[in-house]
Amino acid sequence: MTAADVNLYLVGFMGTGKSTVGRGVARRIGFRLLDSDHEIERMQGRAIPEIFAQDGEPAFRVMERQFIETGHPAERTIVACGGGLVVQPGILALLQSKGVVVCLHASLETVLERTQRHRNRPLLEVEDPMARIRQLYAQREAIYKRSGSLVLTDGRPLNDIVAHVTRVWRREAMDFVRSRRPV
Repeated sequence: MTAADVNLYLVGFMGTGKSTVGRGVARRIGFRLLDSDHEIERMQGRAIPEIFAQDGEPAFRVMERQFIETGHPAERTIVACGGGLVVQPGILALLQSKGVVVCLHASLETVLERTQRHRNRPLLEVEDPMARIRQLYAQREAIYKRSGSLVLTDGRPLNDIVAHVTRVWRREAMDFVRSRRPV
């Protein structure tokens, strides 16, 4: 495997731009983009809110793990990971063993603004979405901060974010390949 083939995993809280940035980076470097949530919906034949309602969040988390373990190509793929995916025990190490991990970050106000546009967020179907966002983020912040290079997505043109993520991926993909060569 060469550095130009190393997968990129975009992680971070919901609404930080993983799918949008992933599309831009995929176009720029010629990779396939897979959104873990969309892929799970496709494989299950039902929407995430339905999965949560019928099977519960723990079952959905098992589906996420299975997707990361075996549900996508090992090379030349960008995976936009669901916001809670990296929080599961062992998933960060699994992602790091498969490619470069970049964590996207936005202010909680930006997250609220972005997520209010979509109704496919079962964890935010509550009376006070901002309180829920604060609670979830507080629970997840530590893992996000140690999951990979952090790229801010607030108030920046998409082209700048895509260029930044691409630079990080190129640099870290070389380190990834070097770390796997026999000594």
